[in-house]
Amino acid sequence: MASGNANAVRPSTVPGRLQRLLRHHPVALVCVVLVVAALAYMSGVARTGASVPTAAVQRSEFVDIMELRSDIRPVRSIVLAAPTQSGELQVVRLVRNGTAVKAGDAVVEFDATSLRRQETDRRAELRQAEAEIEQARAQQRIVEEATATNLLQARFDVERARIDSVDRGFLAPLDVQRARLGLIDAEQRLVEAEKRQVAELAAAAATVAGRVRRRDRVRADLERIERAIGSLQIKAPSAGTASLMPNPRSGSSSGGNQDFREGDRAWPGASIVELPDLSSVHLTARLDEADRGRVEVGQSATVHLDAVPDKVYHSKVSQISLLARVDFASSWPPTRDFDLELVMADPDARLKPGMTASVRIAVARFPDALVVPARAVTLINGRPTVYVQKGSGFEPRAVVMKRRGREQVALASGVQPGERVALENPTVKERPKR
Repeated sequence: MASGNANAVRPSTVPGRLQRLLRHHPVALVCVVLVVAALAYMSGVARTGASVPTAAVQRSEFVDIMELRSDIRPVRSIVLAAPTQSGELQVVRLVRNGTAVKAGDAVVEFDATSLRRQETDRRAELRQAEAEIEQARAQQRIVEEATATNLLQARFDVERARIDSVDRGFLAPLDVQRARLGLIDAEQRLVEAEKRQVAELAAAAATVAGRVRRRDRVRADLERIERAIGSLQIKAPSAGTASLMPNPRSGSSSGGNQDFREGDRAWPGASIVELPDLSSVHLTARLDEADRGRVEVGQSATVHLDAVPDKVYHSKVSQISLLARVDFASSWPPTRDFDLELVMADPDARLKPGMTASVRIAVARFPDALVVPARAVTLINGRPTVYVQKGSGFEPRAVVMKRRGREQVALASGVQPGERVALENPTVKERPKR
């Protein structure tokens, strides 16, 4: 048929051409096959030394760094709390957060309207109680005078009856007998007068004592109210920088608590303001249970504050909690962390409680070690290995590690200072750039 491509090669002619090529040019055909195979190997199996990043092996001090997030806390601080004897309170005046205060400066003031009203009522009750005491004492004096007069009259009656009862010889026996009976009656009335005096004086004294006790109760209540009014204005006991405490009753929709502010209601004993002593501050952090064995008291650390990026501070590990604390809020299953404290060695006025910082703790030091980047060490058949540059290629070499850090690795043997190692596996095909 005439249709189709006239230049197309028929399948039956291809074997014939290959046979003629093999007969006339066998050496050329073999060279072509070798070149194609070499290009395929170089492009698909390995990369040249020029395309692999390298780094030199250095003999220097190796410092293993552990990085943690921490918060600044003062070593000593004074927490100013709402008074415990004043009931429900409302903040009417409050120092601004971060304000420097002196000793004696008013920091917090609560509404005293209700206590002022109670104070006025108690003062009126105290005046009334004083008047009732005076009235009871006047009544007591009247009773004392009345009972004394009655007792004196009874004694006079006894003496007169005793005189009348004496037999002088000119009285009839019946009159003498009647006079002696009168003496007995007078003596009985004297005894009754004495008992009546004791009872009435005791009753009058008890009335006065009762009025005095009531006055003392009113006075004690008044003094308590006066102390409560005095405690509604909280003054700074020492100089410092005021740091407002969060109000748990002011939870927002985002889940956080706002600091106390004017107009808020507080409860007895609520912490309102903290006065930290910034001359000595420390950092607090959470140490994972897996890292507990790497950190020891006394290890040095550098501190990078998020709010002060232009300075590097220094600190030391001062305390590690003995027991781990379960953190249910982190994840599930909950992690176990240790509380870590570090003392600042060079604090300044820019440090504020609550600032966050990145702490880099030197957990290990090797003064004379072979140091390579951590990217250069890989595992081959379970052994740490590096690829050492040899000419345009790389030679895998097993090494012995002293310590592996996040960015660097300290080696004990396997390489020499000055040798260059690959930072990537040179046997892995390079991915094409998109």
